Amino acid sequence: MKTLKWMTVLATILLCAISCGAKQEAQKALVLYYSQTSNTKAVAEEIATRLGADIEEIVATTPYDGDFQATIARCMQEREQGVKPEIQPLKSDLAAYDVVFIGFPVWFGTYAPPVAALLEQVDLKGKKVVPFCTFGSGGLESSVKDMVAKQPEAEFLPGYGVRAARMAAMPQEVDQFLKAGGFLDGDYTQLGEFPEQQPVSESESAIFDAAVGDYPMIHAQAKTVAQRTIPGGVEYLFTAVDIPREGAPNMPQAGEMKVYVIVVNGEAPVFTRVVR
Repeated sequence: MKTLKWMTVLATILLCAISCGAKQEAQKALVLYYSQTSNTKAVAEEIATRLGADIEEIVATTPYDGDFQATIARCMQEREQGVKPEIQPLKSDLAAYDVVFIGFPVWFGTYAPPVAALLEQVDLKGKKVVPFCTFGSGGLESSVKDMVAKQPEAEFLPGYGVRAARMAAMPQEVDQFLKAGGFLDGDYTQLGEFPEQQPVSESESAIFDAAVGDYPMIHAQAKTVAQRTIPGGVEYLFTAVDIPREGAPNMPQAGEMKVYVIVVNGEAPVFTRVVR
């Protein structure tokens, strides 16, 4: 519950792109991104293509080119030692841009270390900054919080995040996101607010379980839910709590979480992000 107040405030900022997107004046944009598995690169290229923006990759001098476990081990060691990886100097002159999109995969609940290194080296004062990310379950909100702390004099605009398991939905979502944020002309879907949370019914609990059941990092039980209509279906916002794992009774519980689930056109339920 300690982070609930911050999460509520941040969610209001993030959802502003849907509720109050106004046409932006013509501004020069740069898309910066770090990508290891190509997912974030795909989002970056989609944004740059749609906007006709310049694009540049953030490159670690010593690449994170091992397998998943090797990457995790290196990242943990760097975190424990308080060091950040060296990155190659940017070729782009940030002073020439009004808007900077910054993309990254979420590792350990925040932006990947090469982006942390970038934020230590650049001054984004007065720039409009638009974060975007890819993740296994979530992390946009916590990443934006960390970014704001590092670059407090930048103007952070609503961000976009997508699960790696949902990359097929990304192009359409990016289109809607950019239109809602005023970066592109065109119609976009303005979603209604979620109503007040209510205790979950048996059928709603089944929807939650179906959405998260095959994802190993979530072992939780839905307690309350709210829902709203989206194009072609329904979106649910569940409040859930972690439950003990069999064979690991001493594993500390992470507490309460918000889980967004969509059910579209009779398809199976799928969660889109988790906010802890």
